[in-house]
Amino acid sequence: MVALSVLELATVGTGSTPARALAETTKLATAVEELGYKRLWVAEHHGMPAVASSAPAVLIAHLAGATSTLRVGSGGVMLPNHSPLVVAEQFGTLEALFPGRIDLGLGRAPGTDHVTARALRRVRDVGAEGFPDDVVELINYLAPTEGPPAHPSANPGHGYLPEVWLLGSSIFSAQLAGLLGLPFSFAYHFSPEPLDAALDAYRSTFRPSALLGEPKTMVAVAVICADSEAEARWLAGSSALSILQRRSGRLGLLPSPEEAAAYGFSPAESAVIEEVMRTHLIGDPETVNEGIAQLQRRTGADEIMLSTRVHSYEARVRSFALVSEGHDFA
Repeated sequence: MVALSVLELATVGTGSTPARALAETTKLATAVEELGYKRLWVAEHHGMPAVASSAPAVLIAHLAGATSTLRVGSGGVMLPNHSPLVVAEQFGTLEALFPGRIDLGLGRAPGTDHVTARALRRVRDVGAEGFPDDVVELINYLAPTEGPPAHPSANPGHGYLPEVWLLGSSIFSAQLAGLLGLPFSFAYHFSPEPLDAALDAYRSTFRPSALLGEPKTMVAVAVICADSEAEARWLAGSSALSILQRRSGRLGLLPSPEEAAAYGFSPAESAVIEEVMRTHLIGDPETVNEGIAQLQRRTGADEIMLSTRVHSYEARVRSFALVSEGHDFA
């Protein structure tokens, strides 16, 4: 069976707080470790009230300390927001503290609006044009090497390289991952259309590197699993209303299913939701696990990463538990 992993955003729902969301993410990490999931990644977003994972390196250190076998990493660090040297120092430190358990997923989007992106890196040009060079620079700070360190250098540095992945939702990132010989994770959970073309581009351009001998792929998919189809659809109302709110610029906490049920979607809004969520796997364990199996057969992915955004922690951990019950992790 394909390996399963978890993508977390430390979701803050209505009636909750960032502190509570972070505590629940910590509980979730220990729970999915016991359930047999391979890794848990936290995503970098900024200026979003519903997302408390704005500082991945800090949160990863906490989650790695709370677990013992689970791989923990970023899904991802949005590199245009940061100096490659700073990221190298952070993740070299994490690898030194938790050797063999840290992943560094890198993305080229800012994960926020343009004004916030400028505030993060404090430069006028916050484009992603320098992303390929930044990736190479970052890896060079941490890759094993002989001889004295160059200047500047990270410390912990050479020899403290975590497992590096490139994240993407486009052909560009897929081709870059292939050319650099890095594992590639595709964001099918929010950008489904380019999936097949991106994976084909990655595999066709792949060049073996010192870090990876053959292509290695992961696909992230949105999943909500419950004991019944009806319950799963009820829980998915939170995501549906959240999608509409984001599209209209109304950023807020993740709504509850009750709030979504009371909203009264118009036919036009329902059509938008149906289109955006058509590739989400929502249903009972049999339906969801069959969807995961079909996705793996379609893509040949080495790993499937589940993104589950529901209002309550209990429903989130229940979803992962139900999926694991029908999945052979051997």
